[in-house]
Amino acid sequence: MDSKKIKEIFKMEEQSMRTAITKIEPNKITTKGYPQEELIANLTYPEIVFLLLRGELPTHQELKMFNHVLVSFCDHGLTPPSTQATRLITSSGSPLNVALSGALLSFGVNHAGAIEKAMELFQKSVENHKNLTDGEIDTIAIEITKQYREMKKNVPGFGHRYHNADPRARKILELAIEEELVGIHTKLALTIEKTLQEKNIKLNIDGINAGILSDLGFQPENGIGLFIIGRLPGLIAHSLEEKNNENIFRKLYELEKVPYIGKESNII
Repeated sequence: MDSKKIKEIFKMEEQSMRTAITKIEPNKITTKGYPQEELIANLTYPEIVFLLLRGELPTHQELKMFNHVLVSFCDHGLTPPSTQATRLITSSGSPLNVALSGALLSFGVNHAGAIEKAMELFQKSVENHKNLTDGEIDTIAIEITKQYREMKKNVPGFGHRYHNADPRARKILELAIEEELVGIHTKLALTIEKTLQEKNIKLNIDGINAGILSDLGFQPENGIGLFIIGRLPGLIAHSLEEKNNENIFRKLYELEKVPYIGKESNII
């Protein structure tokens, strides 16, 4: 292959990666159209997250609500698999980034996956509908609960393993009402909760935040990322606490308390 052809290939490769996020020039950095010096001087952390993921700056009300949502994700004690993974890996002597990687890998359908599923459910349910009446929202909510009942599955974003009524969800709802940011997706979530009241199944933090984030214009694919942004400080705190305050090589169970249920060995 001649040198001219090689240069053409390299030129094509150089142009194959594009971005609309940040433009880098000599002595100049521009993110989403704003000089980073201005962003550093004038924006809060939630504002830059909103700008990066939504492509625009939030209003004052949106910013306050978005901040509440991120804070609500911060920590849930030792109960989540991600926190347990963080502490277990830290106790082995691994560095912080490794422990956090283990935590992130533990997120899945049963842990942190509900918010994305709930956002998909709410957004698809109201897609192509504008100015839904209360009666129409009721009909959609009843259909959703019926569908999940027939599938013998839980509606994503409802119920909790530890809380009969998730205190975080109640507070987020209060704040959304206060900020007048209860949109169509959150209304649908609340209506679904009403249809489940005979079973005493209530919105959890993933469900209410799925409604709020959908009303703020975020897509379902943003759900897990926003959860991670909110949860990382808590995971870091747990890793440091484990490293500084606990014995090395953590054991989740005492060996004598773990029953062996396999076959006993036979002498041949």
